[in-house]
Amino acid sequence: MPEFTPRPYQNKAIEALTAGWAASQHNRLAVVLPTGAGKTVVFANLISQMLAQLGGHRALVLAHREELIEQAAAKIRAVRPDLRVGIVKAARDDHHDVDVIVASIQTLAVERRRNAIQDIGLIIVDECHHAAARTYMDVLEHFGAWRGVPVAGFTATMTRQNGGLAEVWEEVVFTLDILDMIRGGYLVDVRGKRVVVEGLNLDKVKTRNGDLADGQLGQALDDSGAAEVVADAYKEFASDRAGVVFTPTVATAQSMADALNDIGITATTIWGDMPREARQTALKWYENGDVQVLTNCMVLTEGFDAPHTSCAVIARPTKSAGLYCQMAGRALRLHESKKDALLLDVMGASTRHKLASIVDLTGKSMSEPKEGRSLSEAADEEDLAAPIGSVEWEDVNLFHESPVRWLQTDAGVWFVPLTPRMFLFLTRGSKPGAYRVRRWDSETGVRPPNPDLEAPLAETMRWTEDQARRLVHPSYLARAAQYRNRPPSPKQRAWCRFNRVPIPAGSTAGDVSDLMDIHATGRALRNYSPAAAA
Repeated sequence: MPEFTPRPYQNKAIEALTAGWAASQHNRLAVVLPTGAGKTVVFANLISQMLAQLGGHRALVLAHREELIEQAAAKIRAVRPDLRVGIVKAARDDHHDVDVIVASIQTLAVERRRNAIQDIGLIIVDECHHAAARTYMDVLEHFGAWRGVPVAGFTATMTRQNGGLAEVWEEVVFTLDILDMIRGGYLVDVRGKRVVVEGLNLDKVKTRNGDLADGQLGQALDDSGAAEVVADAYKEFASDRAGVVFTPTVATAQSMADALNDIGITATTIWGDMPREARQTALKWYENGDVQVLTNCMVLTEGFDAPHTSCAVIARPTKSAGLYCQMAGRALRLHESKKDALLLDVMGASTRHKLASIVDLTGKSMSEPKEGRSLSEAADEEDLAAPIGSVEWEDVNLFHESPVRWLQTDAGVWFVPLTPRMFLFLTRGSKPGAYRVRRWDSETGVRPPNPDLEAPLAETMRWTEDQARRLVHPSYLARAAQYRNRPPSPKQRAWCRFNRVPIPAGSTAGDVSDLMDIHATGRALRNYSPAAAA
């Protein structure tokens, strides 16, 4: 039986939604989770938690493709067997005596079909970057999205603000970065390889709706002989990997498959309008390993779940970071058969267009990785990927509930301030979920304890707090110390002015003390390298 206990970040997403609905007048809230983060686990558990508050009303899950509808219904049943789930699409109309209705947006665009569904108290929109479309707006309006019914949208990317998404989603309450998912051990690391196609002049391809026009792009790829170049690159760099190839047109997808088959790499093509049975057969071939590569005309960007995929060929150059993330994300899921993912970026001459690349997988500002370097390795070199001690995936309540004053720097480092010249902080261990403690003082800098042990977060925290109590009087460490409620002292205000640390209105002496320690600790650790201190 699969384990669907929510991960810490999934619980945080649920908490962000429920807190957002409770604390503000906004009811249309969005969550941005990378491909592979388990959004269905999030909204299945969200629905289960919310049902008791809905007064007999039900949850409605909206999706726009048949595969997404079937997958969502099956996953909700698996995650929460206590929920009764029905499907509404085409000839199916299973909305009676169920807790959750998973429905096709196209079906509910028919007024008669949506009128038949009553008592909706919670709306979930899967792949919610489509929600600015007129059909979505009509359906959401019908079920009360603009009359206070709580609505949660889930997507891997929120990039269509110009298309009206800002009118649908009032607030994005939780986001998760792919790079942090990699560092947390929830996605595999990823490397990129440029596949340069001589003769592919992308400057001649016009822009339509903010991205390269599919038809012209497909023609440019075919005219330049890109299929053969891609096939050769696949054989050289990914011959042992299961992969998906993204192309702008059906013709290009088919020519890519032909070129791969010609050099002995089994491939088949799927596209949006192919017969359902034929598409299901092709997907089954890929799942079973009967074919190594699936080429497709942009139908695998959403809802495609094949974790063994370890290569994505971006033969659809794009200006859209969101679309790039959707394509690349198909190869990043964890699977026992792979240790990392490979992106083959098809490139041509381009001076007019700024194209998305591997660095667009993360919201962190970083340079393009050097040849052979993975995304996390490149970020480590720039001190970006996993800020020292960053504990993104553990329950941060461990820190907040501790009586000891744990603080976090702007770079994500958790630390315990001891004196103005000394603090203890956490750094990641050699294994996922393990941590070590380090001490910094103004005379010797960073040094490890002896013995330098690593342990799970809770144990490392306890050890750190014990050491802190031995180094300073316990009253100095207390989160609830009496001085913290006083007004800031003139000395504190002067320090903050000198160091350009803004003091928010209404801050107490304790708040300002925290700001001072965070600033000083961040500055002390700015050039710290875990490897150098090991």
